[in-house]
Amino acid sequence: MPSSTQTDTPPQEQGASLSHGLKQRHLSMIALGGVIGAGLFVGSGAGIAAAGPSIVIAYTVSGLLVMLVMRMLGEMSAAYPSSGSFSAHAERAIGPWAGFAAGWSFWVLMCTAVGLEGIGAAKIVQGWVPGTPQWVWVALFMVVFCGANLAAVKNFGEFEFWFAALKVGAICLFLLLGVLAIAGVLPGTEAPGASHLRDFLPHGSEGLLVGLLASVFAYGGLETVTIAAAESEDPVRGVASAVRTAMWRIAVFYIGSMAVVVTLLPWDSEELVAKGPYVATLDHLGIPGAGELMNVVVLVALLSAMNANIYGSSRIAYSLVERGQGPKALARLSGGVPRIAVLTSCFFGFVCVLLSYWRPDDVFSWLLNMIGAVILVVWAFIAVSQLLLRRRIEREAPEKLIVRMWAFPWLTWVALAGMTAILVLMAREPDTRRQLYATGGMTLVLAAVGYVRQRVRERR
Repeated sequence: MPSSTQTDTPPQEQGASLSHGLKQRHLSMIALGGVIGAGLFVGSGAGIAAAGPSIVIAYTVSGLLVMLVMRMLGEMSAAYPSSGSFSAHAERAIGPWAGFAAGWSFWVLMCTAVGLEGIGAAKIVQGWVPGTPQWVWVALFMVVFCGANLAAVKNFGEFEFWFAALKVGAICLFLLLGVLAIAGVLPGTEAPGASHLRDFLPHGSEGLLVGLLASVFAYGGLETVTIAAAESEDPVRGVASAVRTAMWRIAVFYIGSMAVVVTLLPWDSEELVAKGPYVATLDHLGIPGAGELMNVVVLVALLSAMNANIYGSSRIAYSLVERGQGPKALARLSGGVPRIAVLTSCFFGFVCVLLSYWRPDDVFSWLLNMIGAVILVVWAFIAVSQLLLRRRIEREAPEKLIVRMWAFPWLTWVALAGMTAILVLMAREPDTRRQLYATGGMTLVLAAVGYVRQRVRERR
């Protein structure tokens, strides 16, 4: 239970310090484009290679879990909009130690992801400009997006608005071409029928499990919209709208894309992993220049994720410090922007890039393992927080339940059971087992530090 010293309103919500420069169009497009990430464009190829056509089932199952998580998060964020999102909710529901552990583990994840996405984007550009070092491109991207986030939150919103518009347009065009090709009405193509779907489970249940794990982590990043909502013109309406449209976005963009890919291409095509499923599919259809154009879209997806993670990590850090959970310097605001937090997040991200060159086999590998299961830790905190907060909101402020979790509390328990099952599956696979142990170790350390800090503050 939360400590007796904890107030029901975290400090950062008592004074409107952050700017509210995000318009509803920004938030709507962030919610729409946030579901289309680098994991879908790049990482899904490995999932298809493992699961074959059953990858559609894997994305459907994990997509249902994500819908439940987003509904729970939406319920709490509509009731208590906060730049701390799930971290602030965990502190309110469970205690300061939980907010500390959830927030700082997510900060490490996002900062590391900034570096990883920068590396991925640099590899694409390096292919277009051979001979240029990757780190130069990463540094250029970092300067651009760091500068945009330092200036004003509306700059982040504008970048994400146009990035998301391009991603959504590209996915819709891909799905349209794919459906036409499947129907056999696209010029120069023949309807494949079910010829590529016959070997539905090529590697049995083990392959399906690998595909399920890959699909779970492809959904990471959906939480950013609830962080951004706190700086919008109407946080409650923005969160409610984003959550309510999550279902069809996941169904169309993720599950629909996977269905198109495995119908048009053999699951064991080497190009799926080498080029990525979208580029490989368009090249297979023989559309001139379409594959290279999709590379541009992948680049945009990586840059978009990089931009969003700089924003999200800086706001999570700011919220934590505002609640007394970190160094006070990170909470300094200038023009409504936590600029020290932005610079710190960018610096940590660039250090991760340098570690990938300097210490790829030990320090960098250890860091990647440490963040491997953080998203599941965050989801677990969200579910437990919602179980505890829902009753309190119903009792103290029922008018705040703008968004309601379906079939509460049964579906919340179903979601927790699903997360537990995924963790068990991770413990069965050697690669993911290392990630599970490393993430578990980091979470326990952060929880212990947060608990000690909580007890010290209670004694004062």
